[in-house]
Amino acid sequence: MKTVTDQDQIDAFLSRGVENVFPSREFLEARLNEGKPLTMYFGIDPTGPTLHLGHAIALRKLRDWQSLGHKVILLIGDFTGMIGDPTDKSAARKQLTRQEVTKNAKKYKEQASRFVAFEGKNKAELRHNSEWSDKLKPGDMLTLASHFTVQQLLERDMFQDRLREHKPIYTHELLYPLFQGNDSVAMGVDGEIGGNDQTFNMLVGRSLMKEVKSKEKFVLAMKLLVDPTGKKMGKSEGNMITFEDSADDMFGKVMSWGDGMIVAGFELLTDVPQEEIVAISKSLIREEANPRDLKARLAMEIVDAFVEKGEGAKAAERFNKLFQKHETPEEMETYRFKAGATLLDVLVGSGLVESKSEARRQMEQGGVKLDGKAVTDITTKASAGVLQKGKRHFVRLEA
Repeated sequence: MKTVTDQDQIDAFLSRGVENVFPSREFLEARLNEGKPLTMYFGIDPTGPTLHLGHAIALRKLRDWQSLGHKVILLIGDFTGMIGDPTDKSAARKQLTRQEVTKNAKKYKEQASRFVAFEGKNKAELRHNSEWSDKLKPGDMLTLASHFTVQQLLERDMFQDRLREHKPIYTHELLYPLFQGNDSVAMGVDGEIGGNDQTFNMLVGRSLMKEVKSKEKFVLAMKLLVDPTGKKMGKSEGNMITFEDSADDMFGKVMSWGDGMIVAGFELLTDVPQEEIVAISKSLIREEANPRDLKARLAMEIVDAFVEKGEGAKAAERFNKLFQKHETPEEMETYRFKAGATLLDVLVGSGLVESKSEARRQMEQGGVKLDGKAVTDITTKASAGVLQKGKRHFVRLEA
């Protein structure tokens, strides 16, 4: 496949959603203008069973890279995933087994293929870093470690925070960036893409490539979708969209985002033209547009991209019926409970929550209703009716 050297397309690629380019935007622009195929990779540690919206930002950029005629590698970190990336962590991650990371990554290629093509003339390549990391010998480890000082590895903010708070920093956490950096050397890539929170790890790979292979590796650090306080979305906040979510859940989660995330959402997760996004931003600043309407459009765009074209409009219709008209959904699952069961038991048994502790928290915070009435007493016995958790989840109870 011939590479694209059209300046407008290259400018769009280098600007939309990009936080930083290392060593510089000019360096990568010059490489792209050469017209030679370049290889860029995106690494994902399988710490969970599904990809999420954060991964989608980089995957969409990989799609654009592929459409410019360049090579894509999706790297599954089945070795680094067992270590656990310490980035932004105030304590060491729980280490995973090879069996756990392999199980977690089972659907990654299928999910990533919603954006990246693994078939055709310029198909993406899927690799695993256990291919080379499992083969490292003690001598190889010594050589790898000799390229960096302890001071360099301790520069990271979360390590400095732990030192101040007298929290432990484990040796395997210090070594994590070395293993990730070695991925670039092992594959001989031209560049790497990731979220801007991965900049340190990606630059370690850049340093290694320069020292070991005398090659200038570029790094594309993407913006993150964060709330106005700078906080990333997550499971605990209940607003993280995963590739396994239903269309209704995706739509509802986007509608729960703060207004300050609208413009970034359009930029990072949709194909809406940049000029239109600028107009949306101005309309919000001038208070000429209704943020709810813009979020609804954003939600439809995201559902169409993650699920299937046209599903966004259907999800919007169901959402409006449920929340604007305050109607209970016509279709919902039925859960049959045993005599004497509490609502706490039923919340877990029906799958509305994952644990009793979460069920208890939801009830105490007023997030559980039975036939429209909030139930806060965790000892309440279950009875027939419609059980609701939060705003979007319903189960019909039968004795």
